[in-house]
Amino acid sequence: MSTTTHTTHDQNPARSPGASTPQGHDWRKAGEAWGSGAVDWACLFEHYAVNVLLRAMDRLDVSDGTRLLDIACGSGLAIRFAEAAGAETAGIDAAESLVRIARARSPRSDVRHGDMFALPWADASFDAVTSINGIWGDCEAALAEAQRVLRPGGRIAISFWGRGRLDLRPVFKVFSANSPQTHQQGMRRTNNIAREGVAEGMLEATGFEVVERGSRLSMVEWPDADTAWRAMATLGPAQPALRAVGPDALRPQVMAVLDELVDDSGIYRFCNDQEYVVAEKPA
Repeated sequence: MSTTTHTTHDQNPARSPGASTPQGHDWRKAGEAWGSGAVDWACLFEHYAVNVLLRAMDRLDVSDGTRLLDIACGSGLAIRFAEAAGAETAGIDAAESLVRIARARSPRSDVRHGDMFALPWADASFDAVTSINGIWGDCEAALAEAQRVLRPGGRIAISFWGRGRLDLRPVFKVFSANSPQTHQQGMRRTNNIAREGVAEGMLEATGFEVVERGSRLSMVEWPDADTAWRAMATLGPAQPALRAVGPDALRPQVMAVLDELVDDSGIYRFCNDQEYVVAEKPA
C-alpha cells in the first residue's frame, strides 16, 4: 500500500514549473470518453498490454518495496502486475468509472481520479513510473510531472502503438472517417509519438536519460462478433464517431474490418505492435 496521503490535485504544492495542460487536451473530456464503457474495457480489452507490462516491470526492476506510480492507470492492470511483484502502488486516471474498478481490484493501492498534468503527489515520491499507452504526442507536461514525482535514479517506462503490425489502423480509420474534423486532427497529433526519435526527444526534453526502446506484440482475442464489437466500442477514439453517427451505422463498418481477423477456430485475434521506451531520471 502506498504511504502517500490523499489530496486533491488542486492542493498539489509541488507542481512542475510550467507544467500545464497542452492546448487541445482536456483531461475531463478524455475521462468521459474512456470511461463510457468501463466494465467492458476492464474485462474485454485492458489485457492488450500484458506483454509490454511484463517487459516494463523487468526493466524498472519492480520488486518488494518498490514505490510505483501508474499514470493513466485505467482499471488497474499495471497496478496489479506491480503488486504481484511486491510493490507499493499508486495510480491516476481521468476516468472516474475506471478508477472505481481499479480501486476495487487493488484496495490497498492509492488510486486517484485526476489529471496527469497535475499529479497530486510530492516530489520524489516514487521509485518507478509507468504509463501504458497513456502519454502521447504533445504531452511533455505530463512527462515533466512524472519526472518531478520520481526520485533521482528512478526509471519510467511509457508505451504507445508502434510502426509494425497494426490491426487497429483500419479500425481507427473507420473511427476517424465518422468523427468530426477536430477529432481527426487530435488523433494525428497524439500518434506522432510513434515516429522515430519523437518519444526519446520528449523524454530528454523533460530531463530524462533514455535507456532503451523496444517493442512487444499486443494481442487481444474475442470468441464472437458481439464480444469483439463490445470491446472496440469501449475505446476512446470510438466515442466521437459513436456520438456522430450512432452504433447502428458504425458497427457494420468496424466489423467489416474485424471479420478479416477471424481464424479457423472462429476467434477474433487483434494484434498490434506496441513500442516502449525506458528512461531514467539522473541521480
